[in-house]
Amino acid sequence: MFKSVVLLASLFSSMVFAQTLDFTKNLDCNWVDPIQTGYLQNHLVFKQKDSNLEGRVIEQYIKRQDPSKIYLLEEDIAKTKTIMKSVFEDIAKKDCKFTTEIQALLVKRVEERTVFVKKYLGKDFKFNKETEFVYDPDHKKNPKNADEANEFLKKYVQFQVANYLATDIKLDEAKERVVKNYERNLKRIKDTKSDELIANYLNSFALSLDPHSSFFSKDYYEDFTIDMSLSLEGIGATLSQQDGFTTIEALVPGGAAAKSRNLEPQDKIVAVSKKDNKMENVIDMDLKDVVKLIRGPKGTKVKLSILRKEGEGNKKFDVELVREKVSLEDNAVSIYYQDKEINGAKKKIGIINFPSFYADSKRGGRSSAADMKKVIAQAREKKVDGLVLDLSNNGGGSLEDAVKIGGLFIKTGNIVKQSSRAEGKEIPLADTDDKVDWNGPLVILISRISASASEIVSGAMKDYNRAVVVGADHTYGKGSVQTVLPVPGELGALKVTIGMFFTPGGFSTQHRGVESDVIIPSPYSVDDIGEKSMDYSLPPKKLASFLSKDAYVEKGDGAWQEVKADWIKKLKVRSTERVGKNEEFKKISDELEKTKKLGKVIKVSEVIKEKGEKDKKVKKSRYAGKDEKEKEYLKRADIQEASDVVADLIVLEDGKDLVPISTKK
Repeated sequence: MFKSVVLLASLFSSMVFAQTLDFTKNLDCNWVDPIQTGYLQNHLVFKQKDSNLEGRVIEQYIKRQDPSKIYLLEEDIAKTKTIMKSVFEDIAKKDCKFTTEIQALLVKRVEERTVFVKKYLGKDFKFNKETEFVYDPDHKKNPKNADEANEFLKKYVQFQVANYLATDIKLDEAKERVVKNYERNLKRIKDTKSDELIANYLNSFALSLDPHSSFFSKDYYEDFTIDMSLSLEGIGATLSQQDGFTTIEALVPGGAAAKSRNLEPQDKIVAVSKKDNKMENVIDMDLKDVVKLIRGPKGTKVKLSILRKEGEGNKKFDVELVREKVSLEDNAVSIYYQDKEINGAKKKIGIINFPSFYADSKRGGRSSAADMKKVIAQAREKKVDGLVLDLSNNGGGSLEDAVKIGGLFIKTGNIVKQSSRAEGKEIPLADTDDKVDWNGPLVILISRISASASEIVSGAMKDYNRAVVVGADHTYGKGSVQTVLPVPGELGALKVTIGMFFTPGGFSTQHRGVESDVIIPSPYSVDDIGEKSMDYSLPPKKLASFLSKDAYVEKGDGAWQEVKADWIKKLKVRSTERVGKNEEFKKISDELEKTKKLGKVIKVSEVIKEKGEKDKKVKKSRYAGKDEKEKEYLKRADIQEASDVVADLIVLEDGKDLVPISTKK
């Protein structure tokens, strides 16, 4: 779900790979101990393997085998622990047979549950919309025996059938699709390759250190690089997997698929040409494997066999496309404008949608900081009176870009301090560009899923009194920094936590996050969203303040006003009145209350109602054009409220006063 604050490193420590390894091979047991050593050479806290760490690794490995606690019985958990009791010692001997032994155990249980589901969904099956069960695996234990596992599965299958019924699918077809899903899952688990098992273990090792260290398999590392660079070479289509079919969700504007005018959202890809130009059937193939076939170097050709629903039937046809470099603009910085009348005068508000802190590590590559600078310049040209920086869906990214973006709103000075294991102290990272790109009123919109780099920028601006933070009670609370270290031979990469970061007031955002000045209802304000709910989360710390005097500009070019405490009080009063009258905020508050009352218990009848509504919204958003997406974005209650808060801030910075809305005539 969340991207990490990332320092893009170039090389893995040569010490780790002092021994001779065959880079042409797949990831195998020979690599495991050197990669573990790589983590321990770089991690902020852990420096060596011990029994405590080994226990944590085993716990994470079990959790990854059966995250929903549907398949493995209590006796399987005990057996897994026995198999892995000397896992570090086994790996040192280059013995990883524990991965195949445990996988065989999982395959056996998945086969048993699949047989049961097929029998349960037979002709005597009765759908019961009153079914209730504990969905959250953190609030239930693994079943004691097969009977207990099957009893839970009955309820879970009712829930899965309900998900299809909510989309107007008939009961018989819903049953058939659920069975197919279990069969597909069984095939996927049976077909798991040895390098995937190794990658799964390495991920368990990484997650035993802290929640944000992880191992990127070769495929995942490729996806990560694409996310950070906002570009790839392919056909320009967003794909998903639905009931065994690779389905086109959306076409990237300007990409090969869109320019061909032959493909549409909801088209199903049933076959893809290989390097020898022969077509390979991709029905029931893992999405990552389908994507591998479709992606390729710019200028090369790929042929797709398409299945399209037309009326009561289906149409099948082939499309040949030339792969191109695709720019993923939906994840780039963008700006929208709103005109408001404030105290009889027309004012223009700029709303910057900022989904991630991306940065292409290649020379001349695209970066979010450079894009943000351009967007702010455009806003100045349009003579905007105030800016909203929307970080509400931003999970982080490049640390360097976070520092540069924070610097766009101050003169020069510290944006963040990063602790370093190598240095043994905290290193300040400062903006050195003395230009203030935006010196006007600034509101930063956050939520519980605003994380890491988002917390650096919002925390720094709050500490300098440079902006008003609006949104959920606080951000995610991720105060750690990761580096990405590629494994030689293109076998993947390590993401490892190398430090903690602190905002200029000396605060670690770890657990506490950045608190809003003006709190509004947010759908993500639930207890299980946040760093403090994660396994093995690192503890927070506090430093002395390291605010820079040179950040402030009182007079002349680039002068900006500090947000005053009494302004915050007045903004809160006005916001509270607006929120109280807003039906969208009322719905959000009601949903949060309902969630708290229900706890972790799901009722199938509620699933049908809520999923139907959500699916309609998702489809509307997914297939909307650019203008429609912009319209829907600006209609969001939190965007509207942030825009209203910056309008009020404009008045206060102009030296005028606000009056409560209820007293206005």
